[in-house]
Amino acid sequence: MRIYLVRHGIATDHVGGAIKNDCARPLTDTGRLETEAVVNGLKRLGVSADVVFTSPLVRARQTAEIIGQILGAPLRTVDALAPAGRSTDIFAALKEFAGSNDVFMVGHEPDVGRLVSSLLWAGPELVIPFKKSSVCRVDITSVPPVEPGTLEWFITPKIASLLDSGKKE
Repeated sequence: MRIYLVRHGIATDHVGGAIKNDCARPLTDTGRLETEAVVNGLKRLGVSADVVFTSPLVRARQTAEIIGQILGAPLRTVDALAPAGRSTDIFAALKEFAGSNDVFMVGHEPDVGRLVSSLLWAGPELVIPFKKSSVCRVDITSVPPVEPGTLEWFITPKIASLLDSGKKE
């Protein structure tokens, strides 16, 4: 199974007015555009999705909606992808899709980085930092993993935008 771990796009950084709490912070216009560029770049590489798991927080859900729309995949809210969620609960949700080939998971930092470490069996001392809208692919052979996964690649928004536009830097 190919697991694509994604940190949500750039979100508004203030709470107030219509935004009552941190959970309700939406993506900014820049966050939406950057996420679209990342996903379009992935699509150019031939990446597909069977399902997109998302944290219930607004900014993650909006990121997941962009992924689902561009790659034509359904969304599934997984509460364990919210901040401080447990990887064992994520694996339980993933087990229902064990026959899937390509699963996206949209979450938050530092939890996405910790989940990568868990999939790689790297231990708690290794936390891979994710910029907003970054995505990495980890391949696993079972759910939950019974052996370390393989980190296939890690793409930042800057790299993905080059893939999307076909430009060379």
